[in-house]
Amino acid sequence: MTYSKGGNMQQEHQDLLNNAQGTMGPQNTQSKVQTVIGVFGSRRQADYSVGQLRQQGFRQEEISIIAKQTEDAGGDSGAYNDSIADGVATGGAIGGIGGLMAAAGALAIPGFGPIIALGPIAAALSGAVAGGVAGGLVDYGIPAERGREYEEQIRQGKVLAIIKVDSTKASEAANILRQNGAANVEMHATGGA
Repeated sequence: MTYSKGGNMQQEHQDLLNNAQGTMGPQNTQSKVQTVIGVFGSRRQADYSVGQLRQQGFRQEEISIIAKQTEDAGGDSGAYNDSIADGVATGGAIGGIGGLMAAAGALAIPGFGPIIALGPIAAALSGAVAGGVAGGLVDYGIPAERGREYEEQIRQGKVLAIIKVDSTKASEAANILRQNGAANVEMHATGGA
């Protein structure tokens, strides 16, 4: 900041203090949070993408996956969990979805059917069963109409990846999803951490 001759030094000093507080002061201690969301055509793509996110330093607590629970030919509704475990065991996705299994939930959504929710989204969905997947996504900053579109994609067998991160990491997360085959990658502002 430059001081002009004969200018208002007190005002300029106050402006300098305000600028310093704006970048370092207490009102800027809480970062903005964004939700990055992408749709994968296969579980393998989603698993690999999660592995890439983990390798780049994204925490398990930031990553969620939602997919329709399917049954294999033998009627095994745990086929999704088995395929993920196999992928991790063979090194296909070190640190991938297998790490999210600790916060996994199989939920029955009325009018939708069973889904698998991995990561922190499992808790949001279990509390929003009546509102379906779209209702759970509202807490992540996803508009209800867009949430219904994502819900329909899950119904069709797609896999939804949801990354809830500090806004400084959102672009990186979006790029990783895109590089690994995600379609419709979007960023949405959320209400908090």
